[in-house]
Amino acid sequence: MADHLAIVEWSADGAFESGRYSRRHIWRFDGGAEIAASSSPHVVQPPFSDPSAVDPEEALVASASSCHMLWFLHVARDAGYRVRQYRDEAHGRMGRDSQGRMALLRITLRPQIIFDGQEPDPAALERLHEAAHEQCFIANSLRTEIVVES
Repeated sequence: MADHLAIVEWSADGAFESGRYSRRHIWRFDGGAEIAASSSPHVVQPPFSDPSAVDPEEALVASASSCHMLWFLHVARDAGYRVRQYRDEAHGRMGRDSQGRMALLRITLRPQIIFDGQEPDPAALERLHEAAHEQCFIANSLRTEIVVES
């Protein structure tokens, strides 16, 4: 078992009572990383959101992509492949779920992988992605559909 710490900190800088306040805040992590965060500009219009900051929806998509990548690297190495580069342009789709609530309904991962030496054939590559998906803690924690398109 492991515990994970994230400190989320916000303070008022506007007319809170009227809703005209900044949604910009800071995420701090136990390793020292600090990230500017905000509501999505798709949810709260600027200037009350900060489009340059990470929003929770983007963070969830990135988290699913990162977890999948880390497990893919592990299972690929165990299978004898050498990965030189991995790049994913992950995409999250918002919409209404079956109860009518807004949710991230689908996360699509589109990894582009460069191997050194032997490359897996398409069937082997699919098996590596399936194994990574099965091990990914984030995917195992979500109701959202996560699809890997290779």
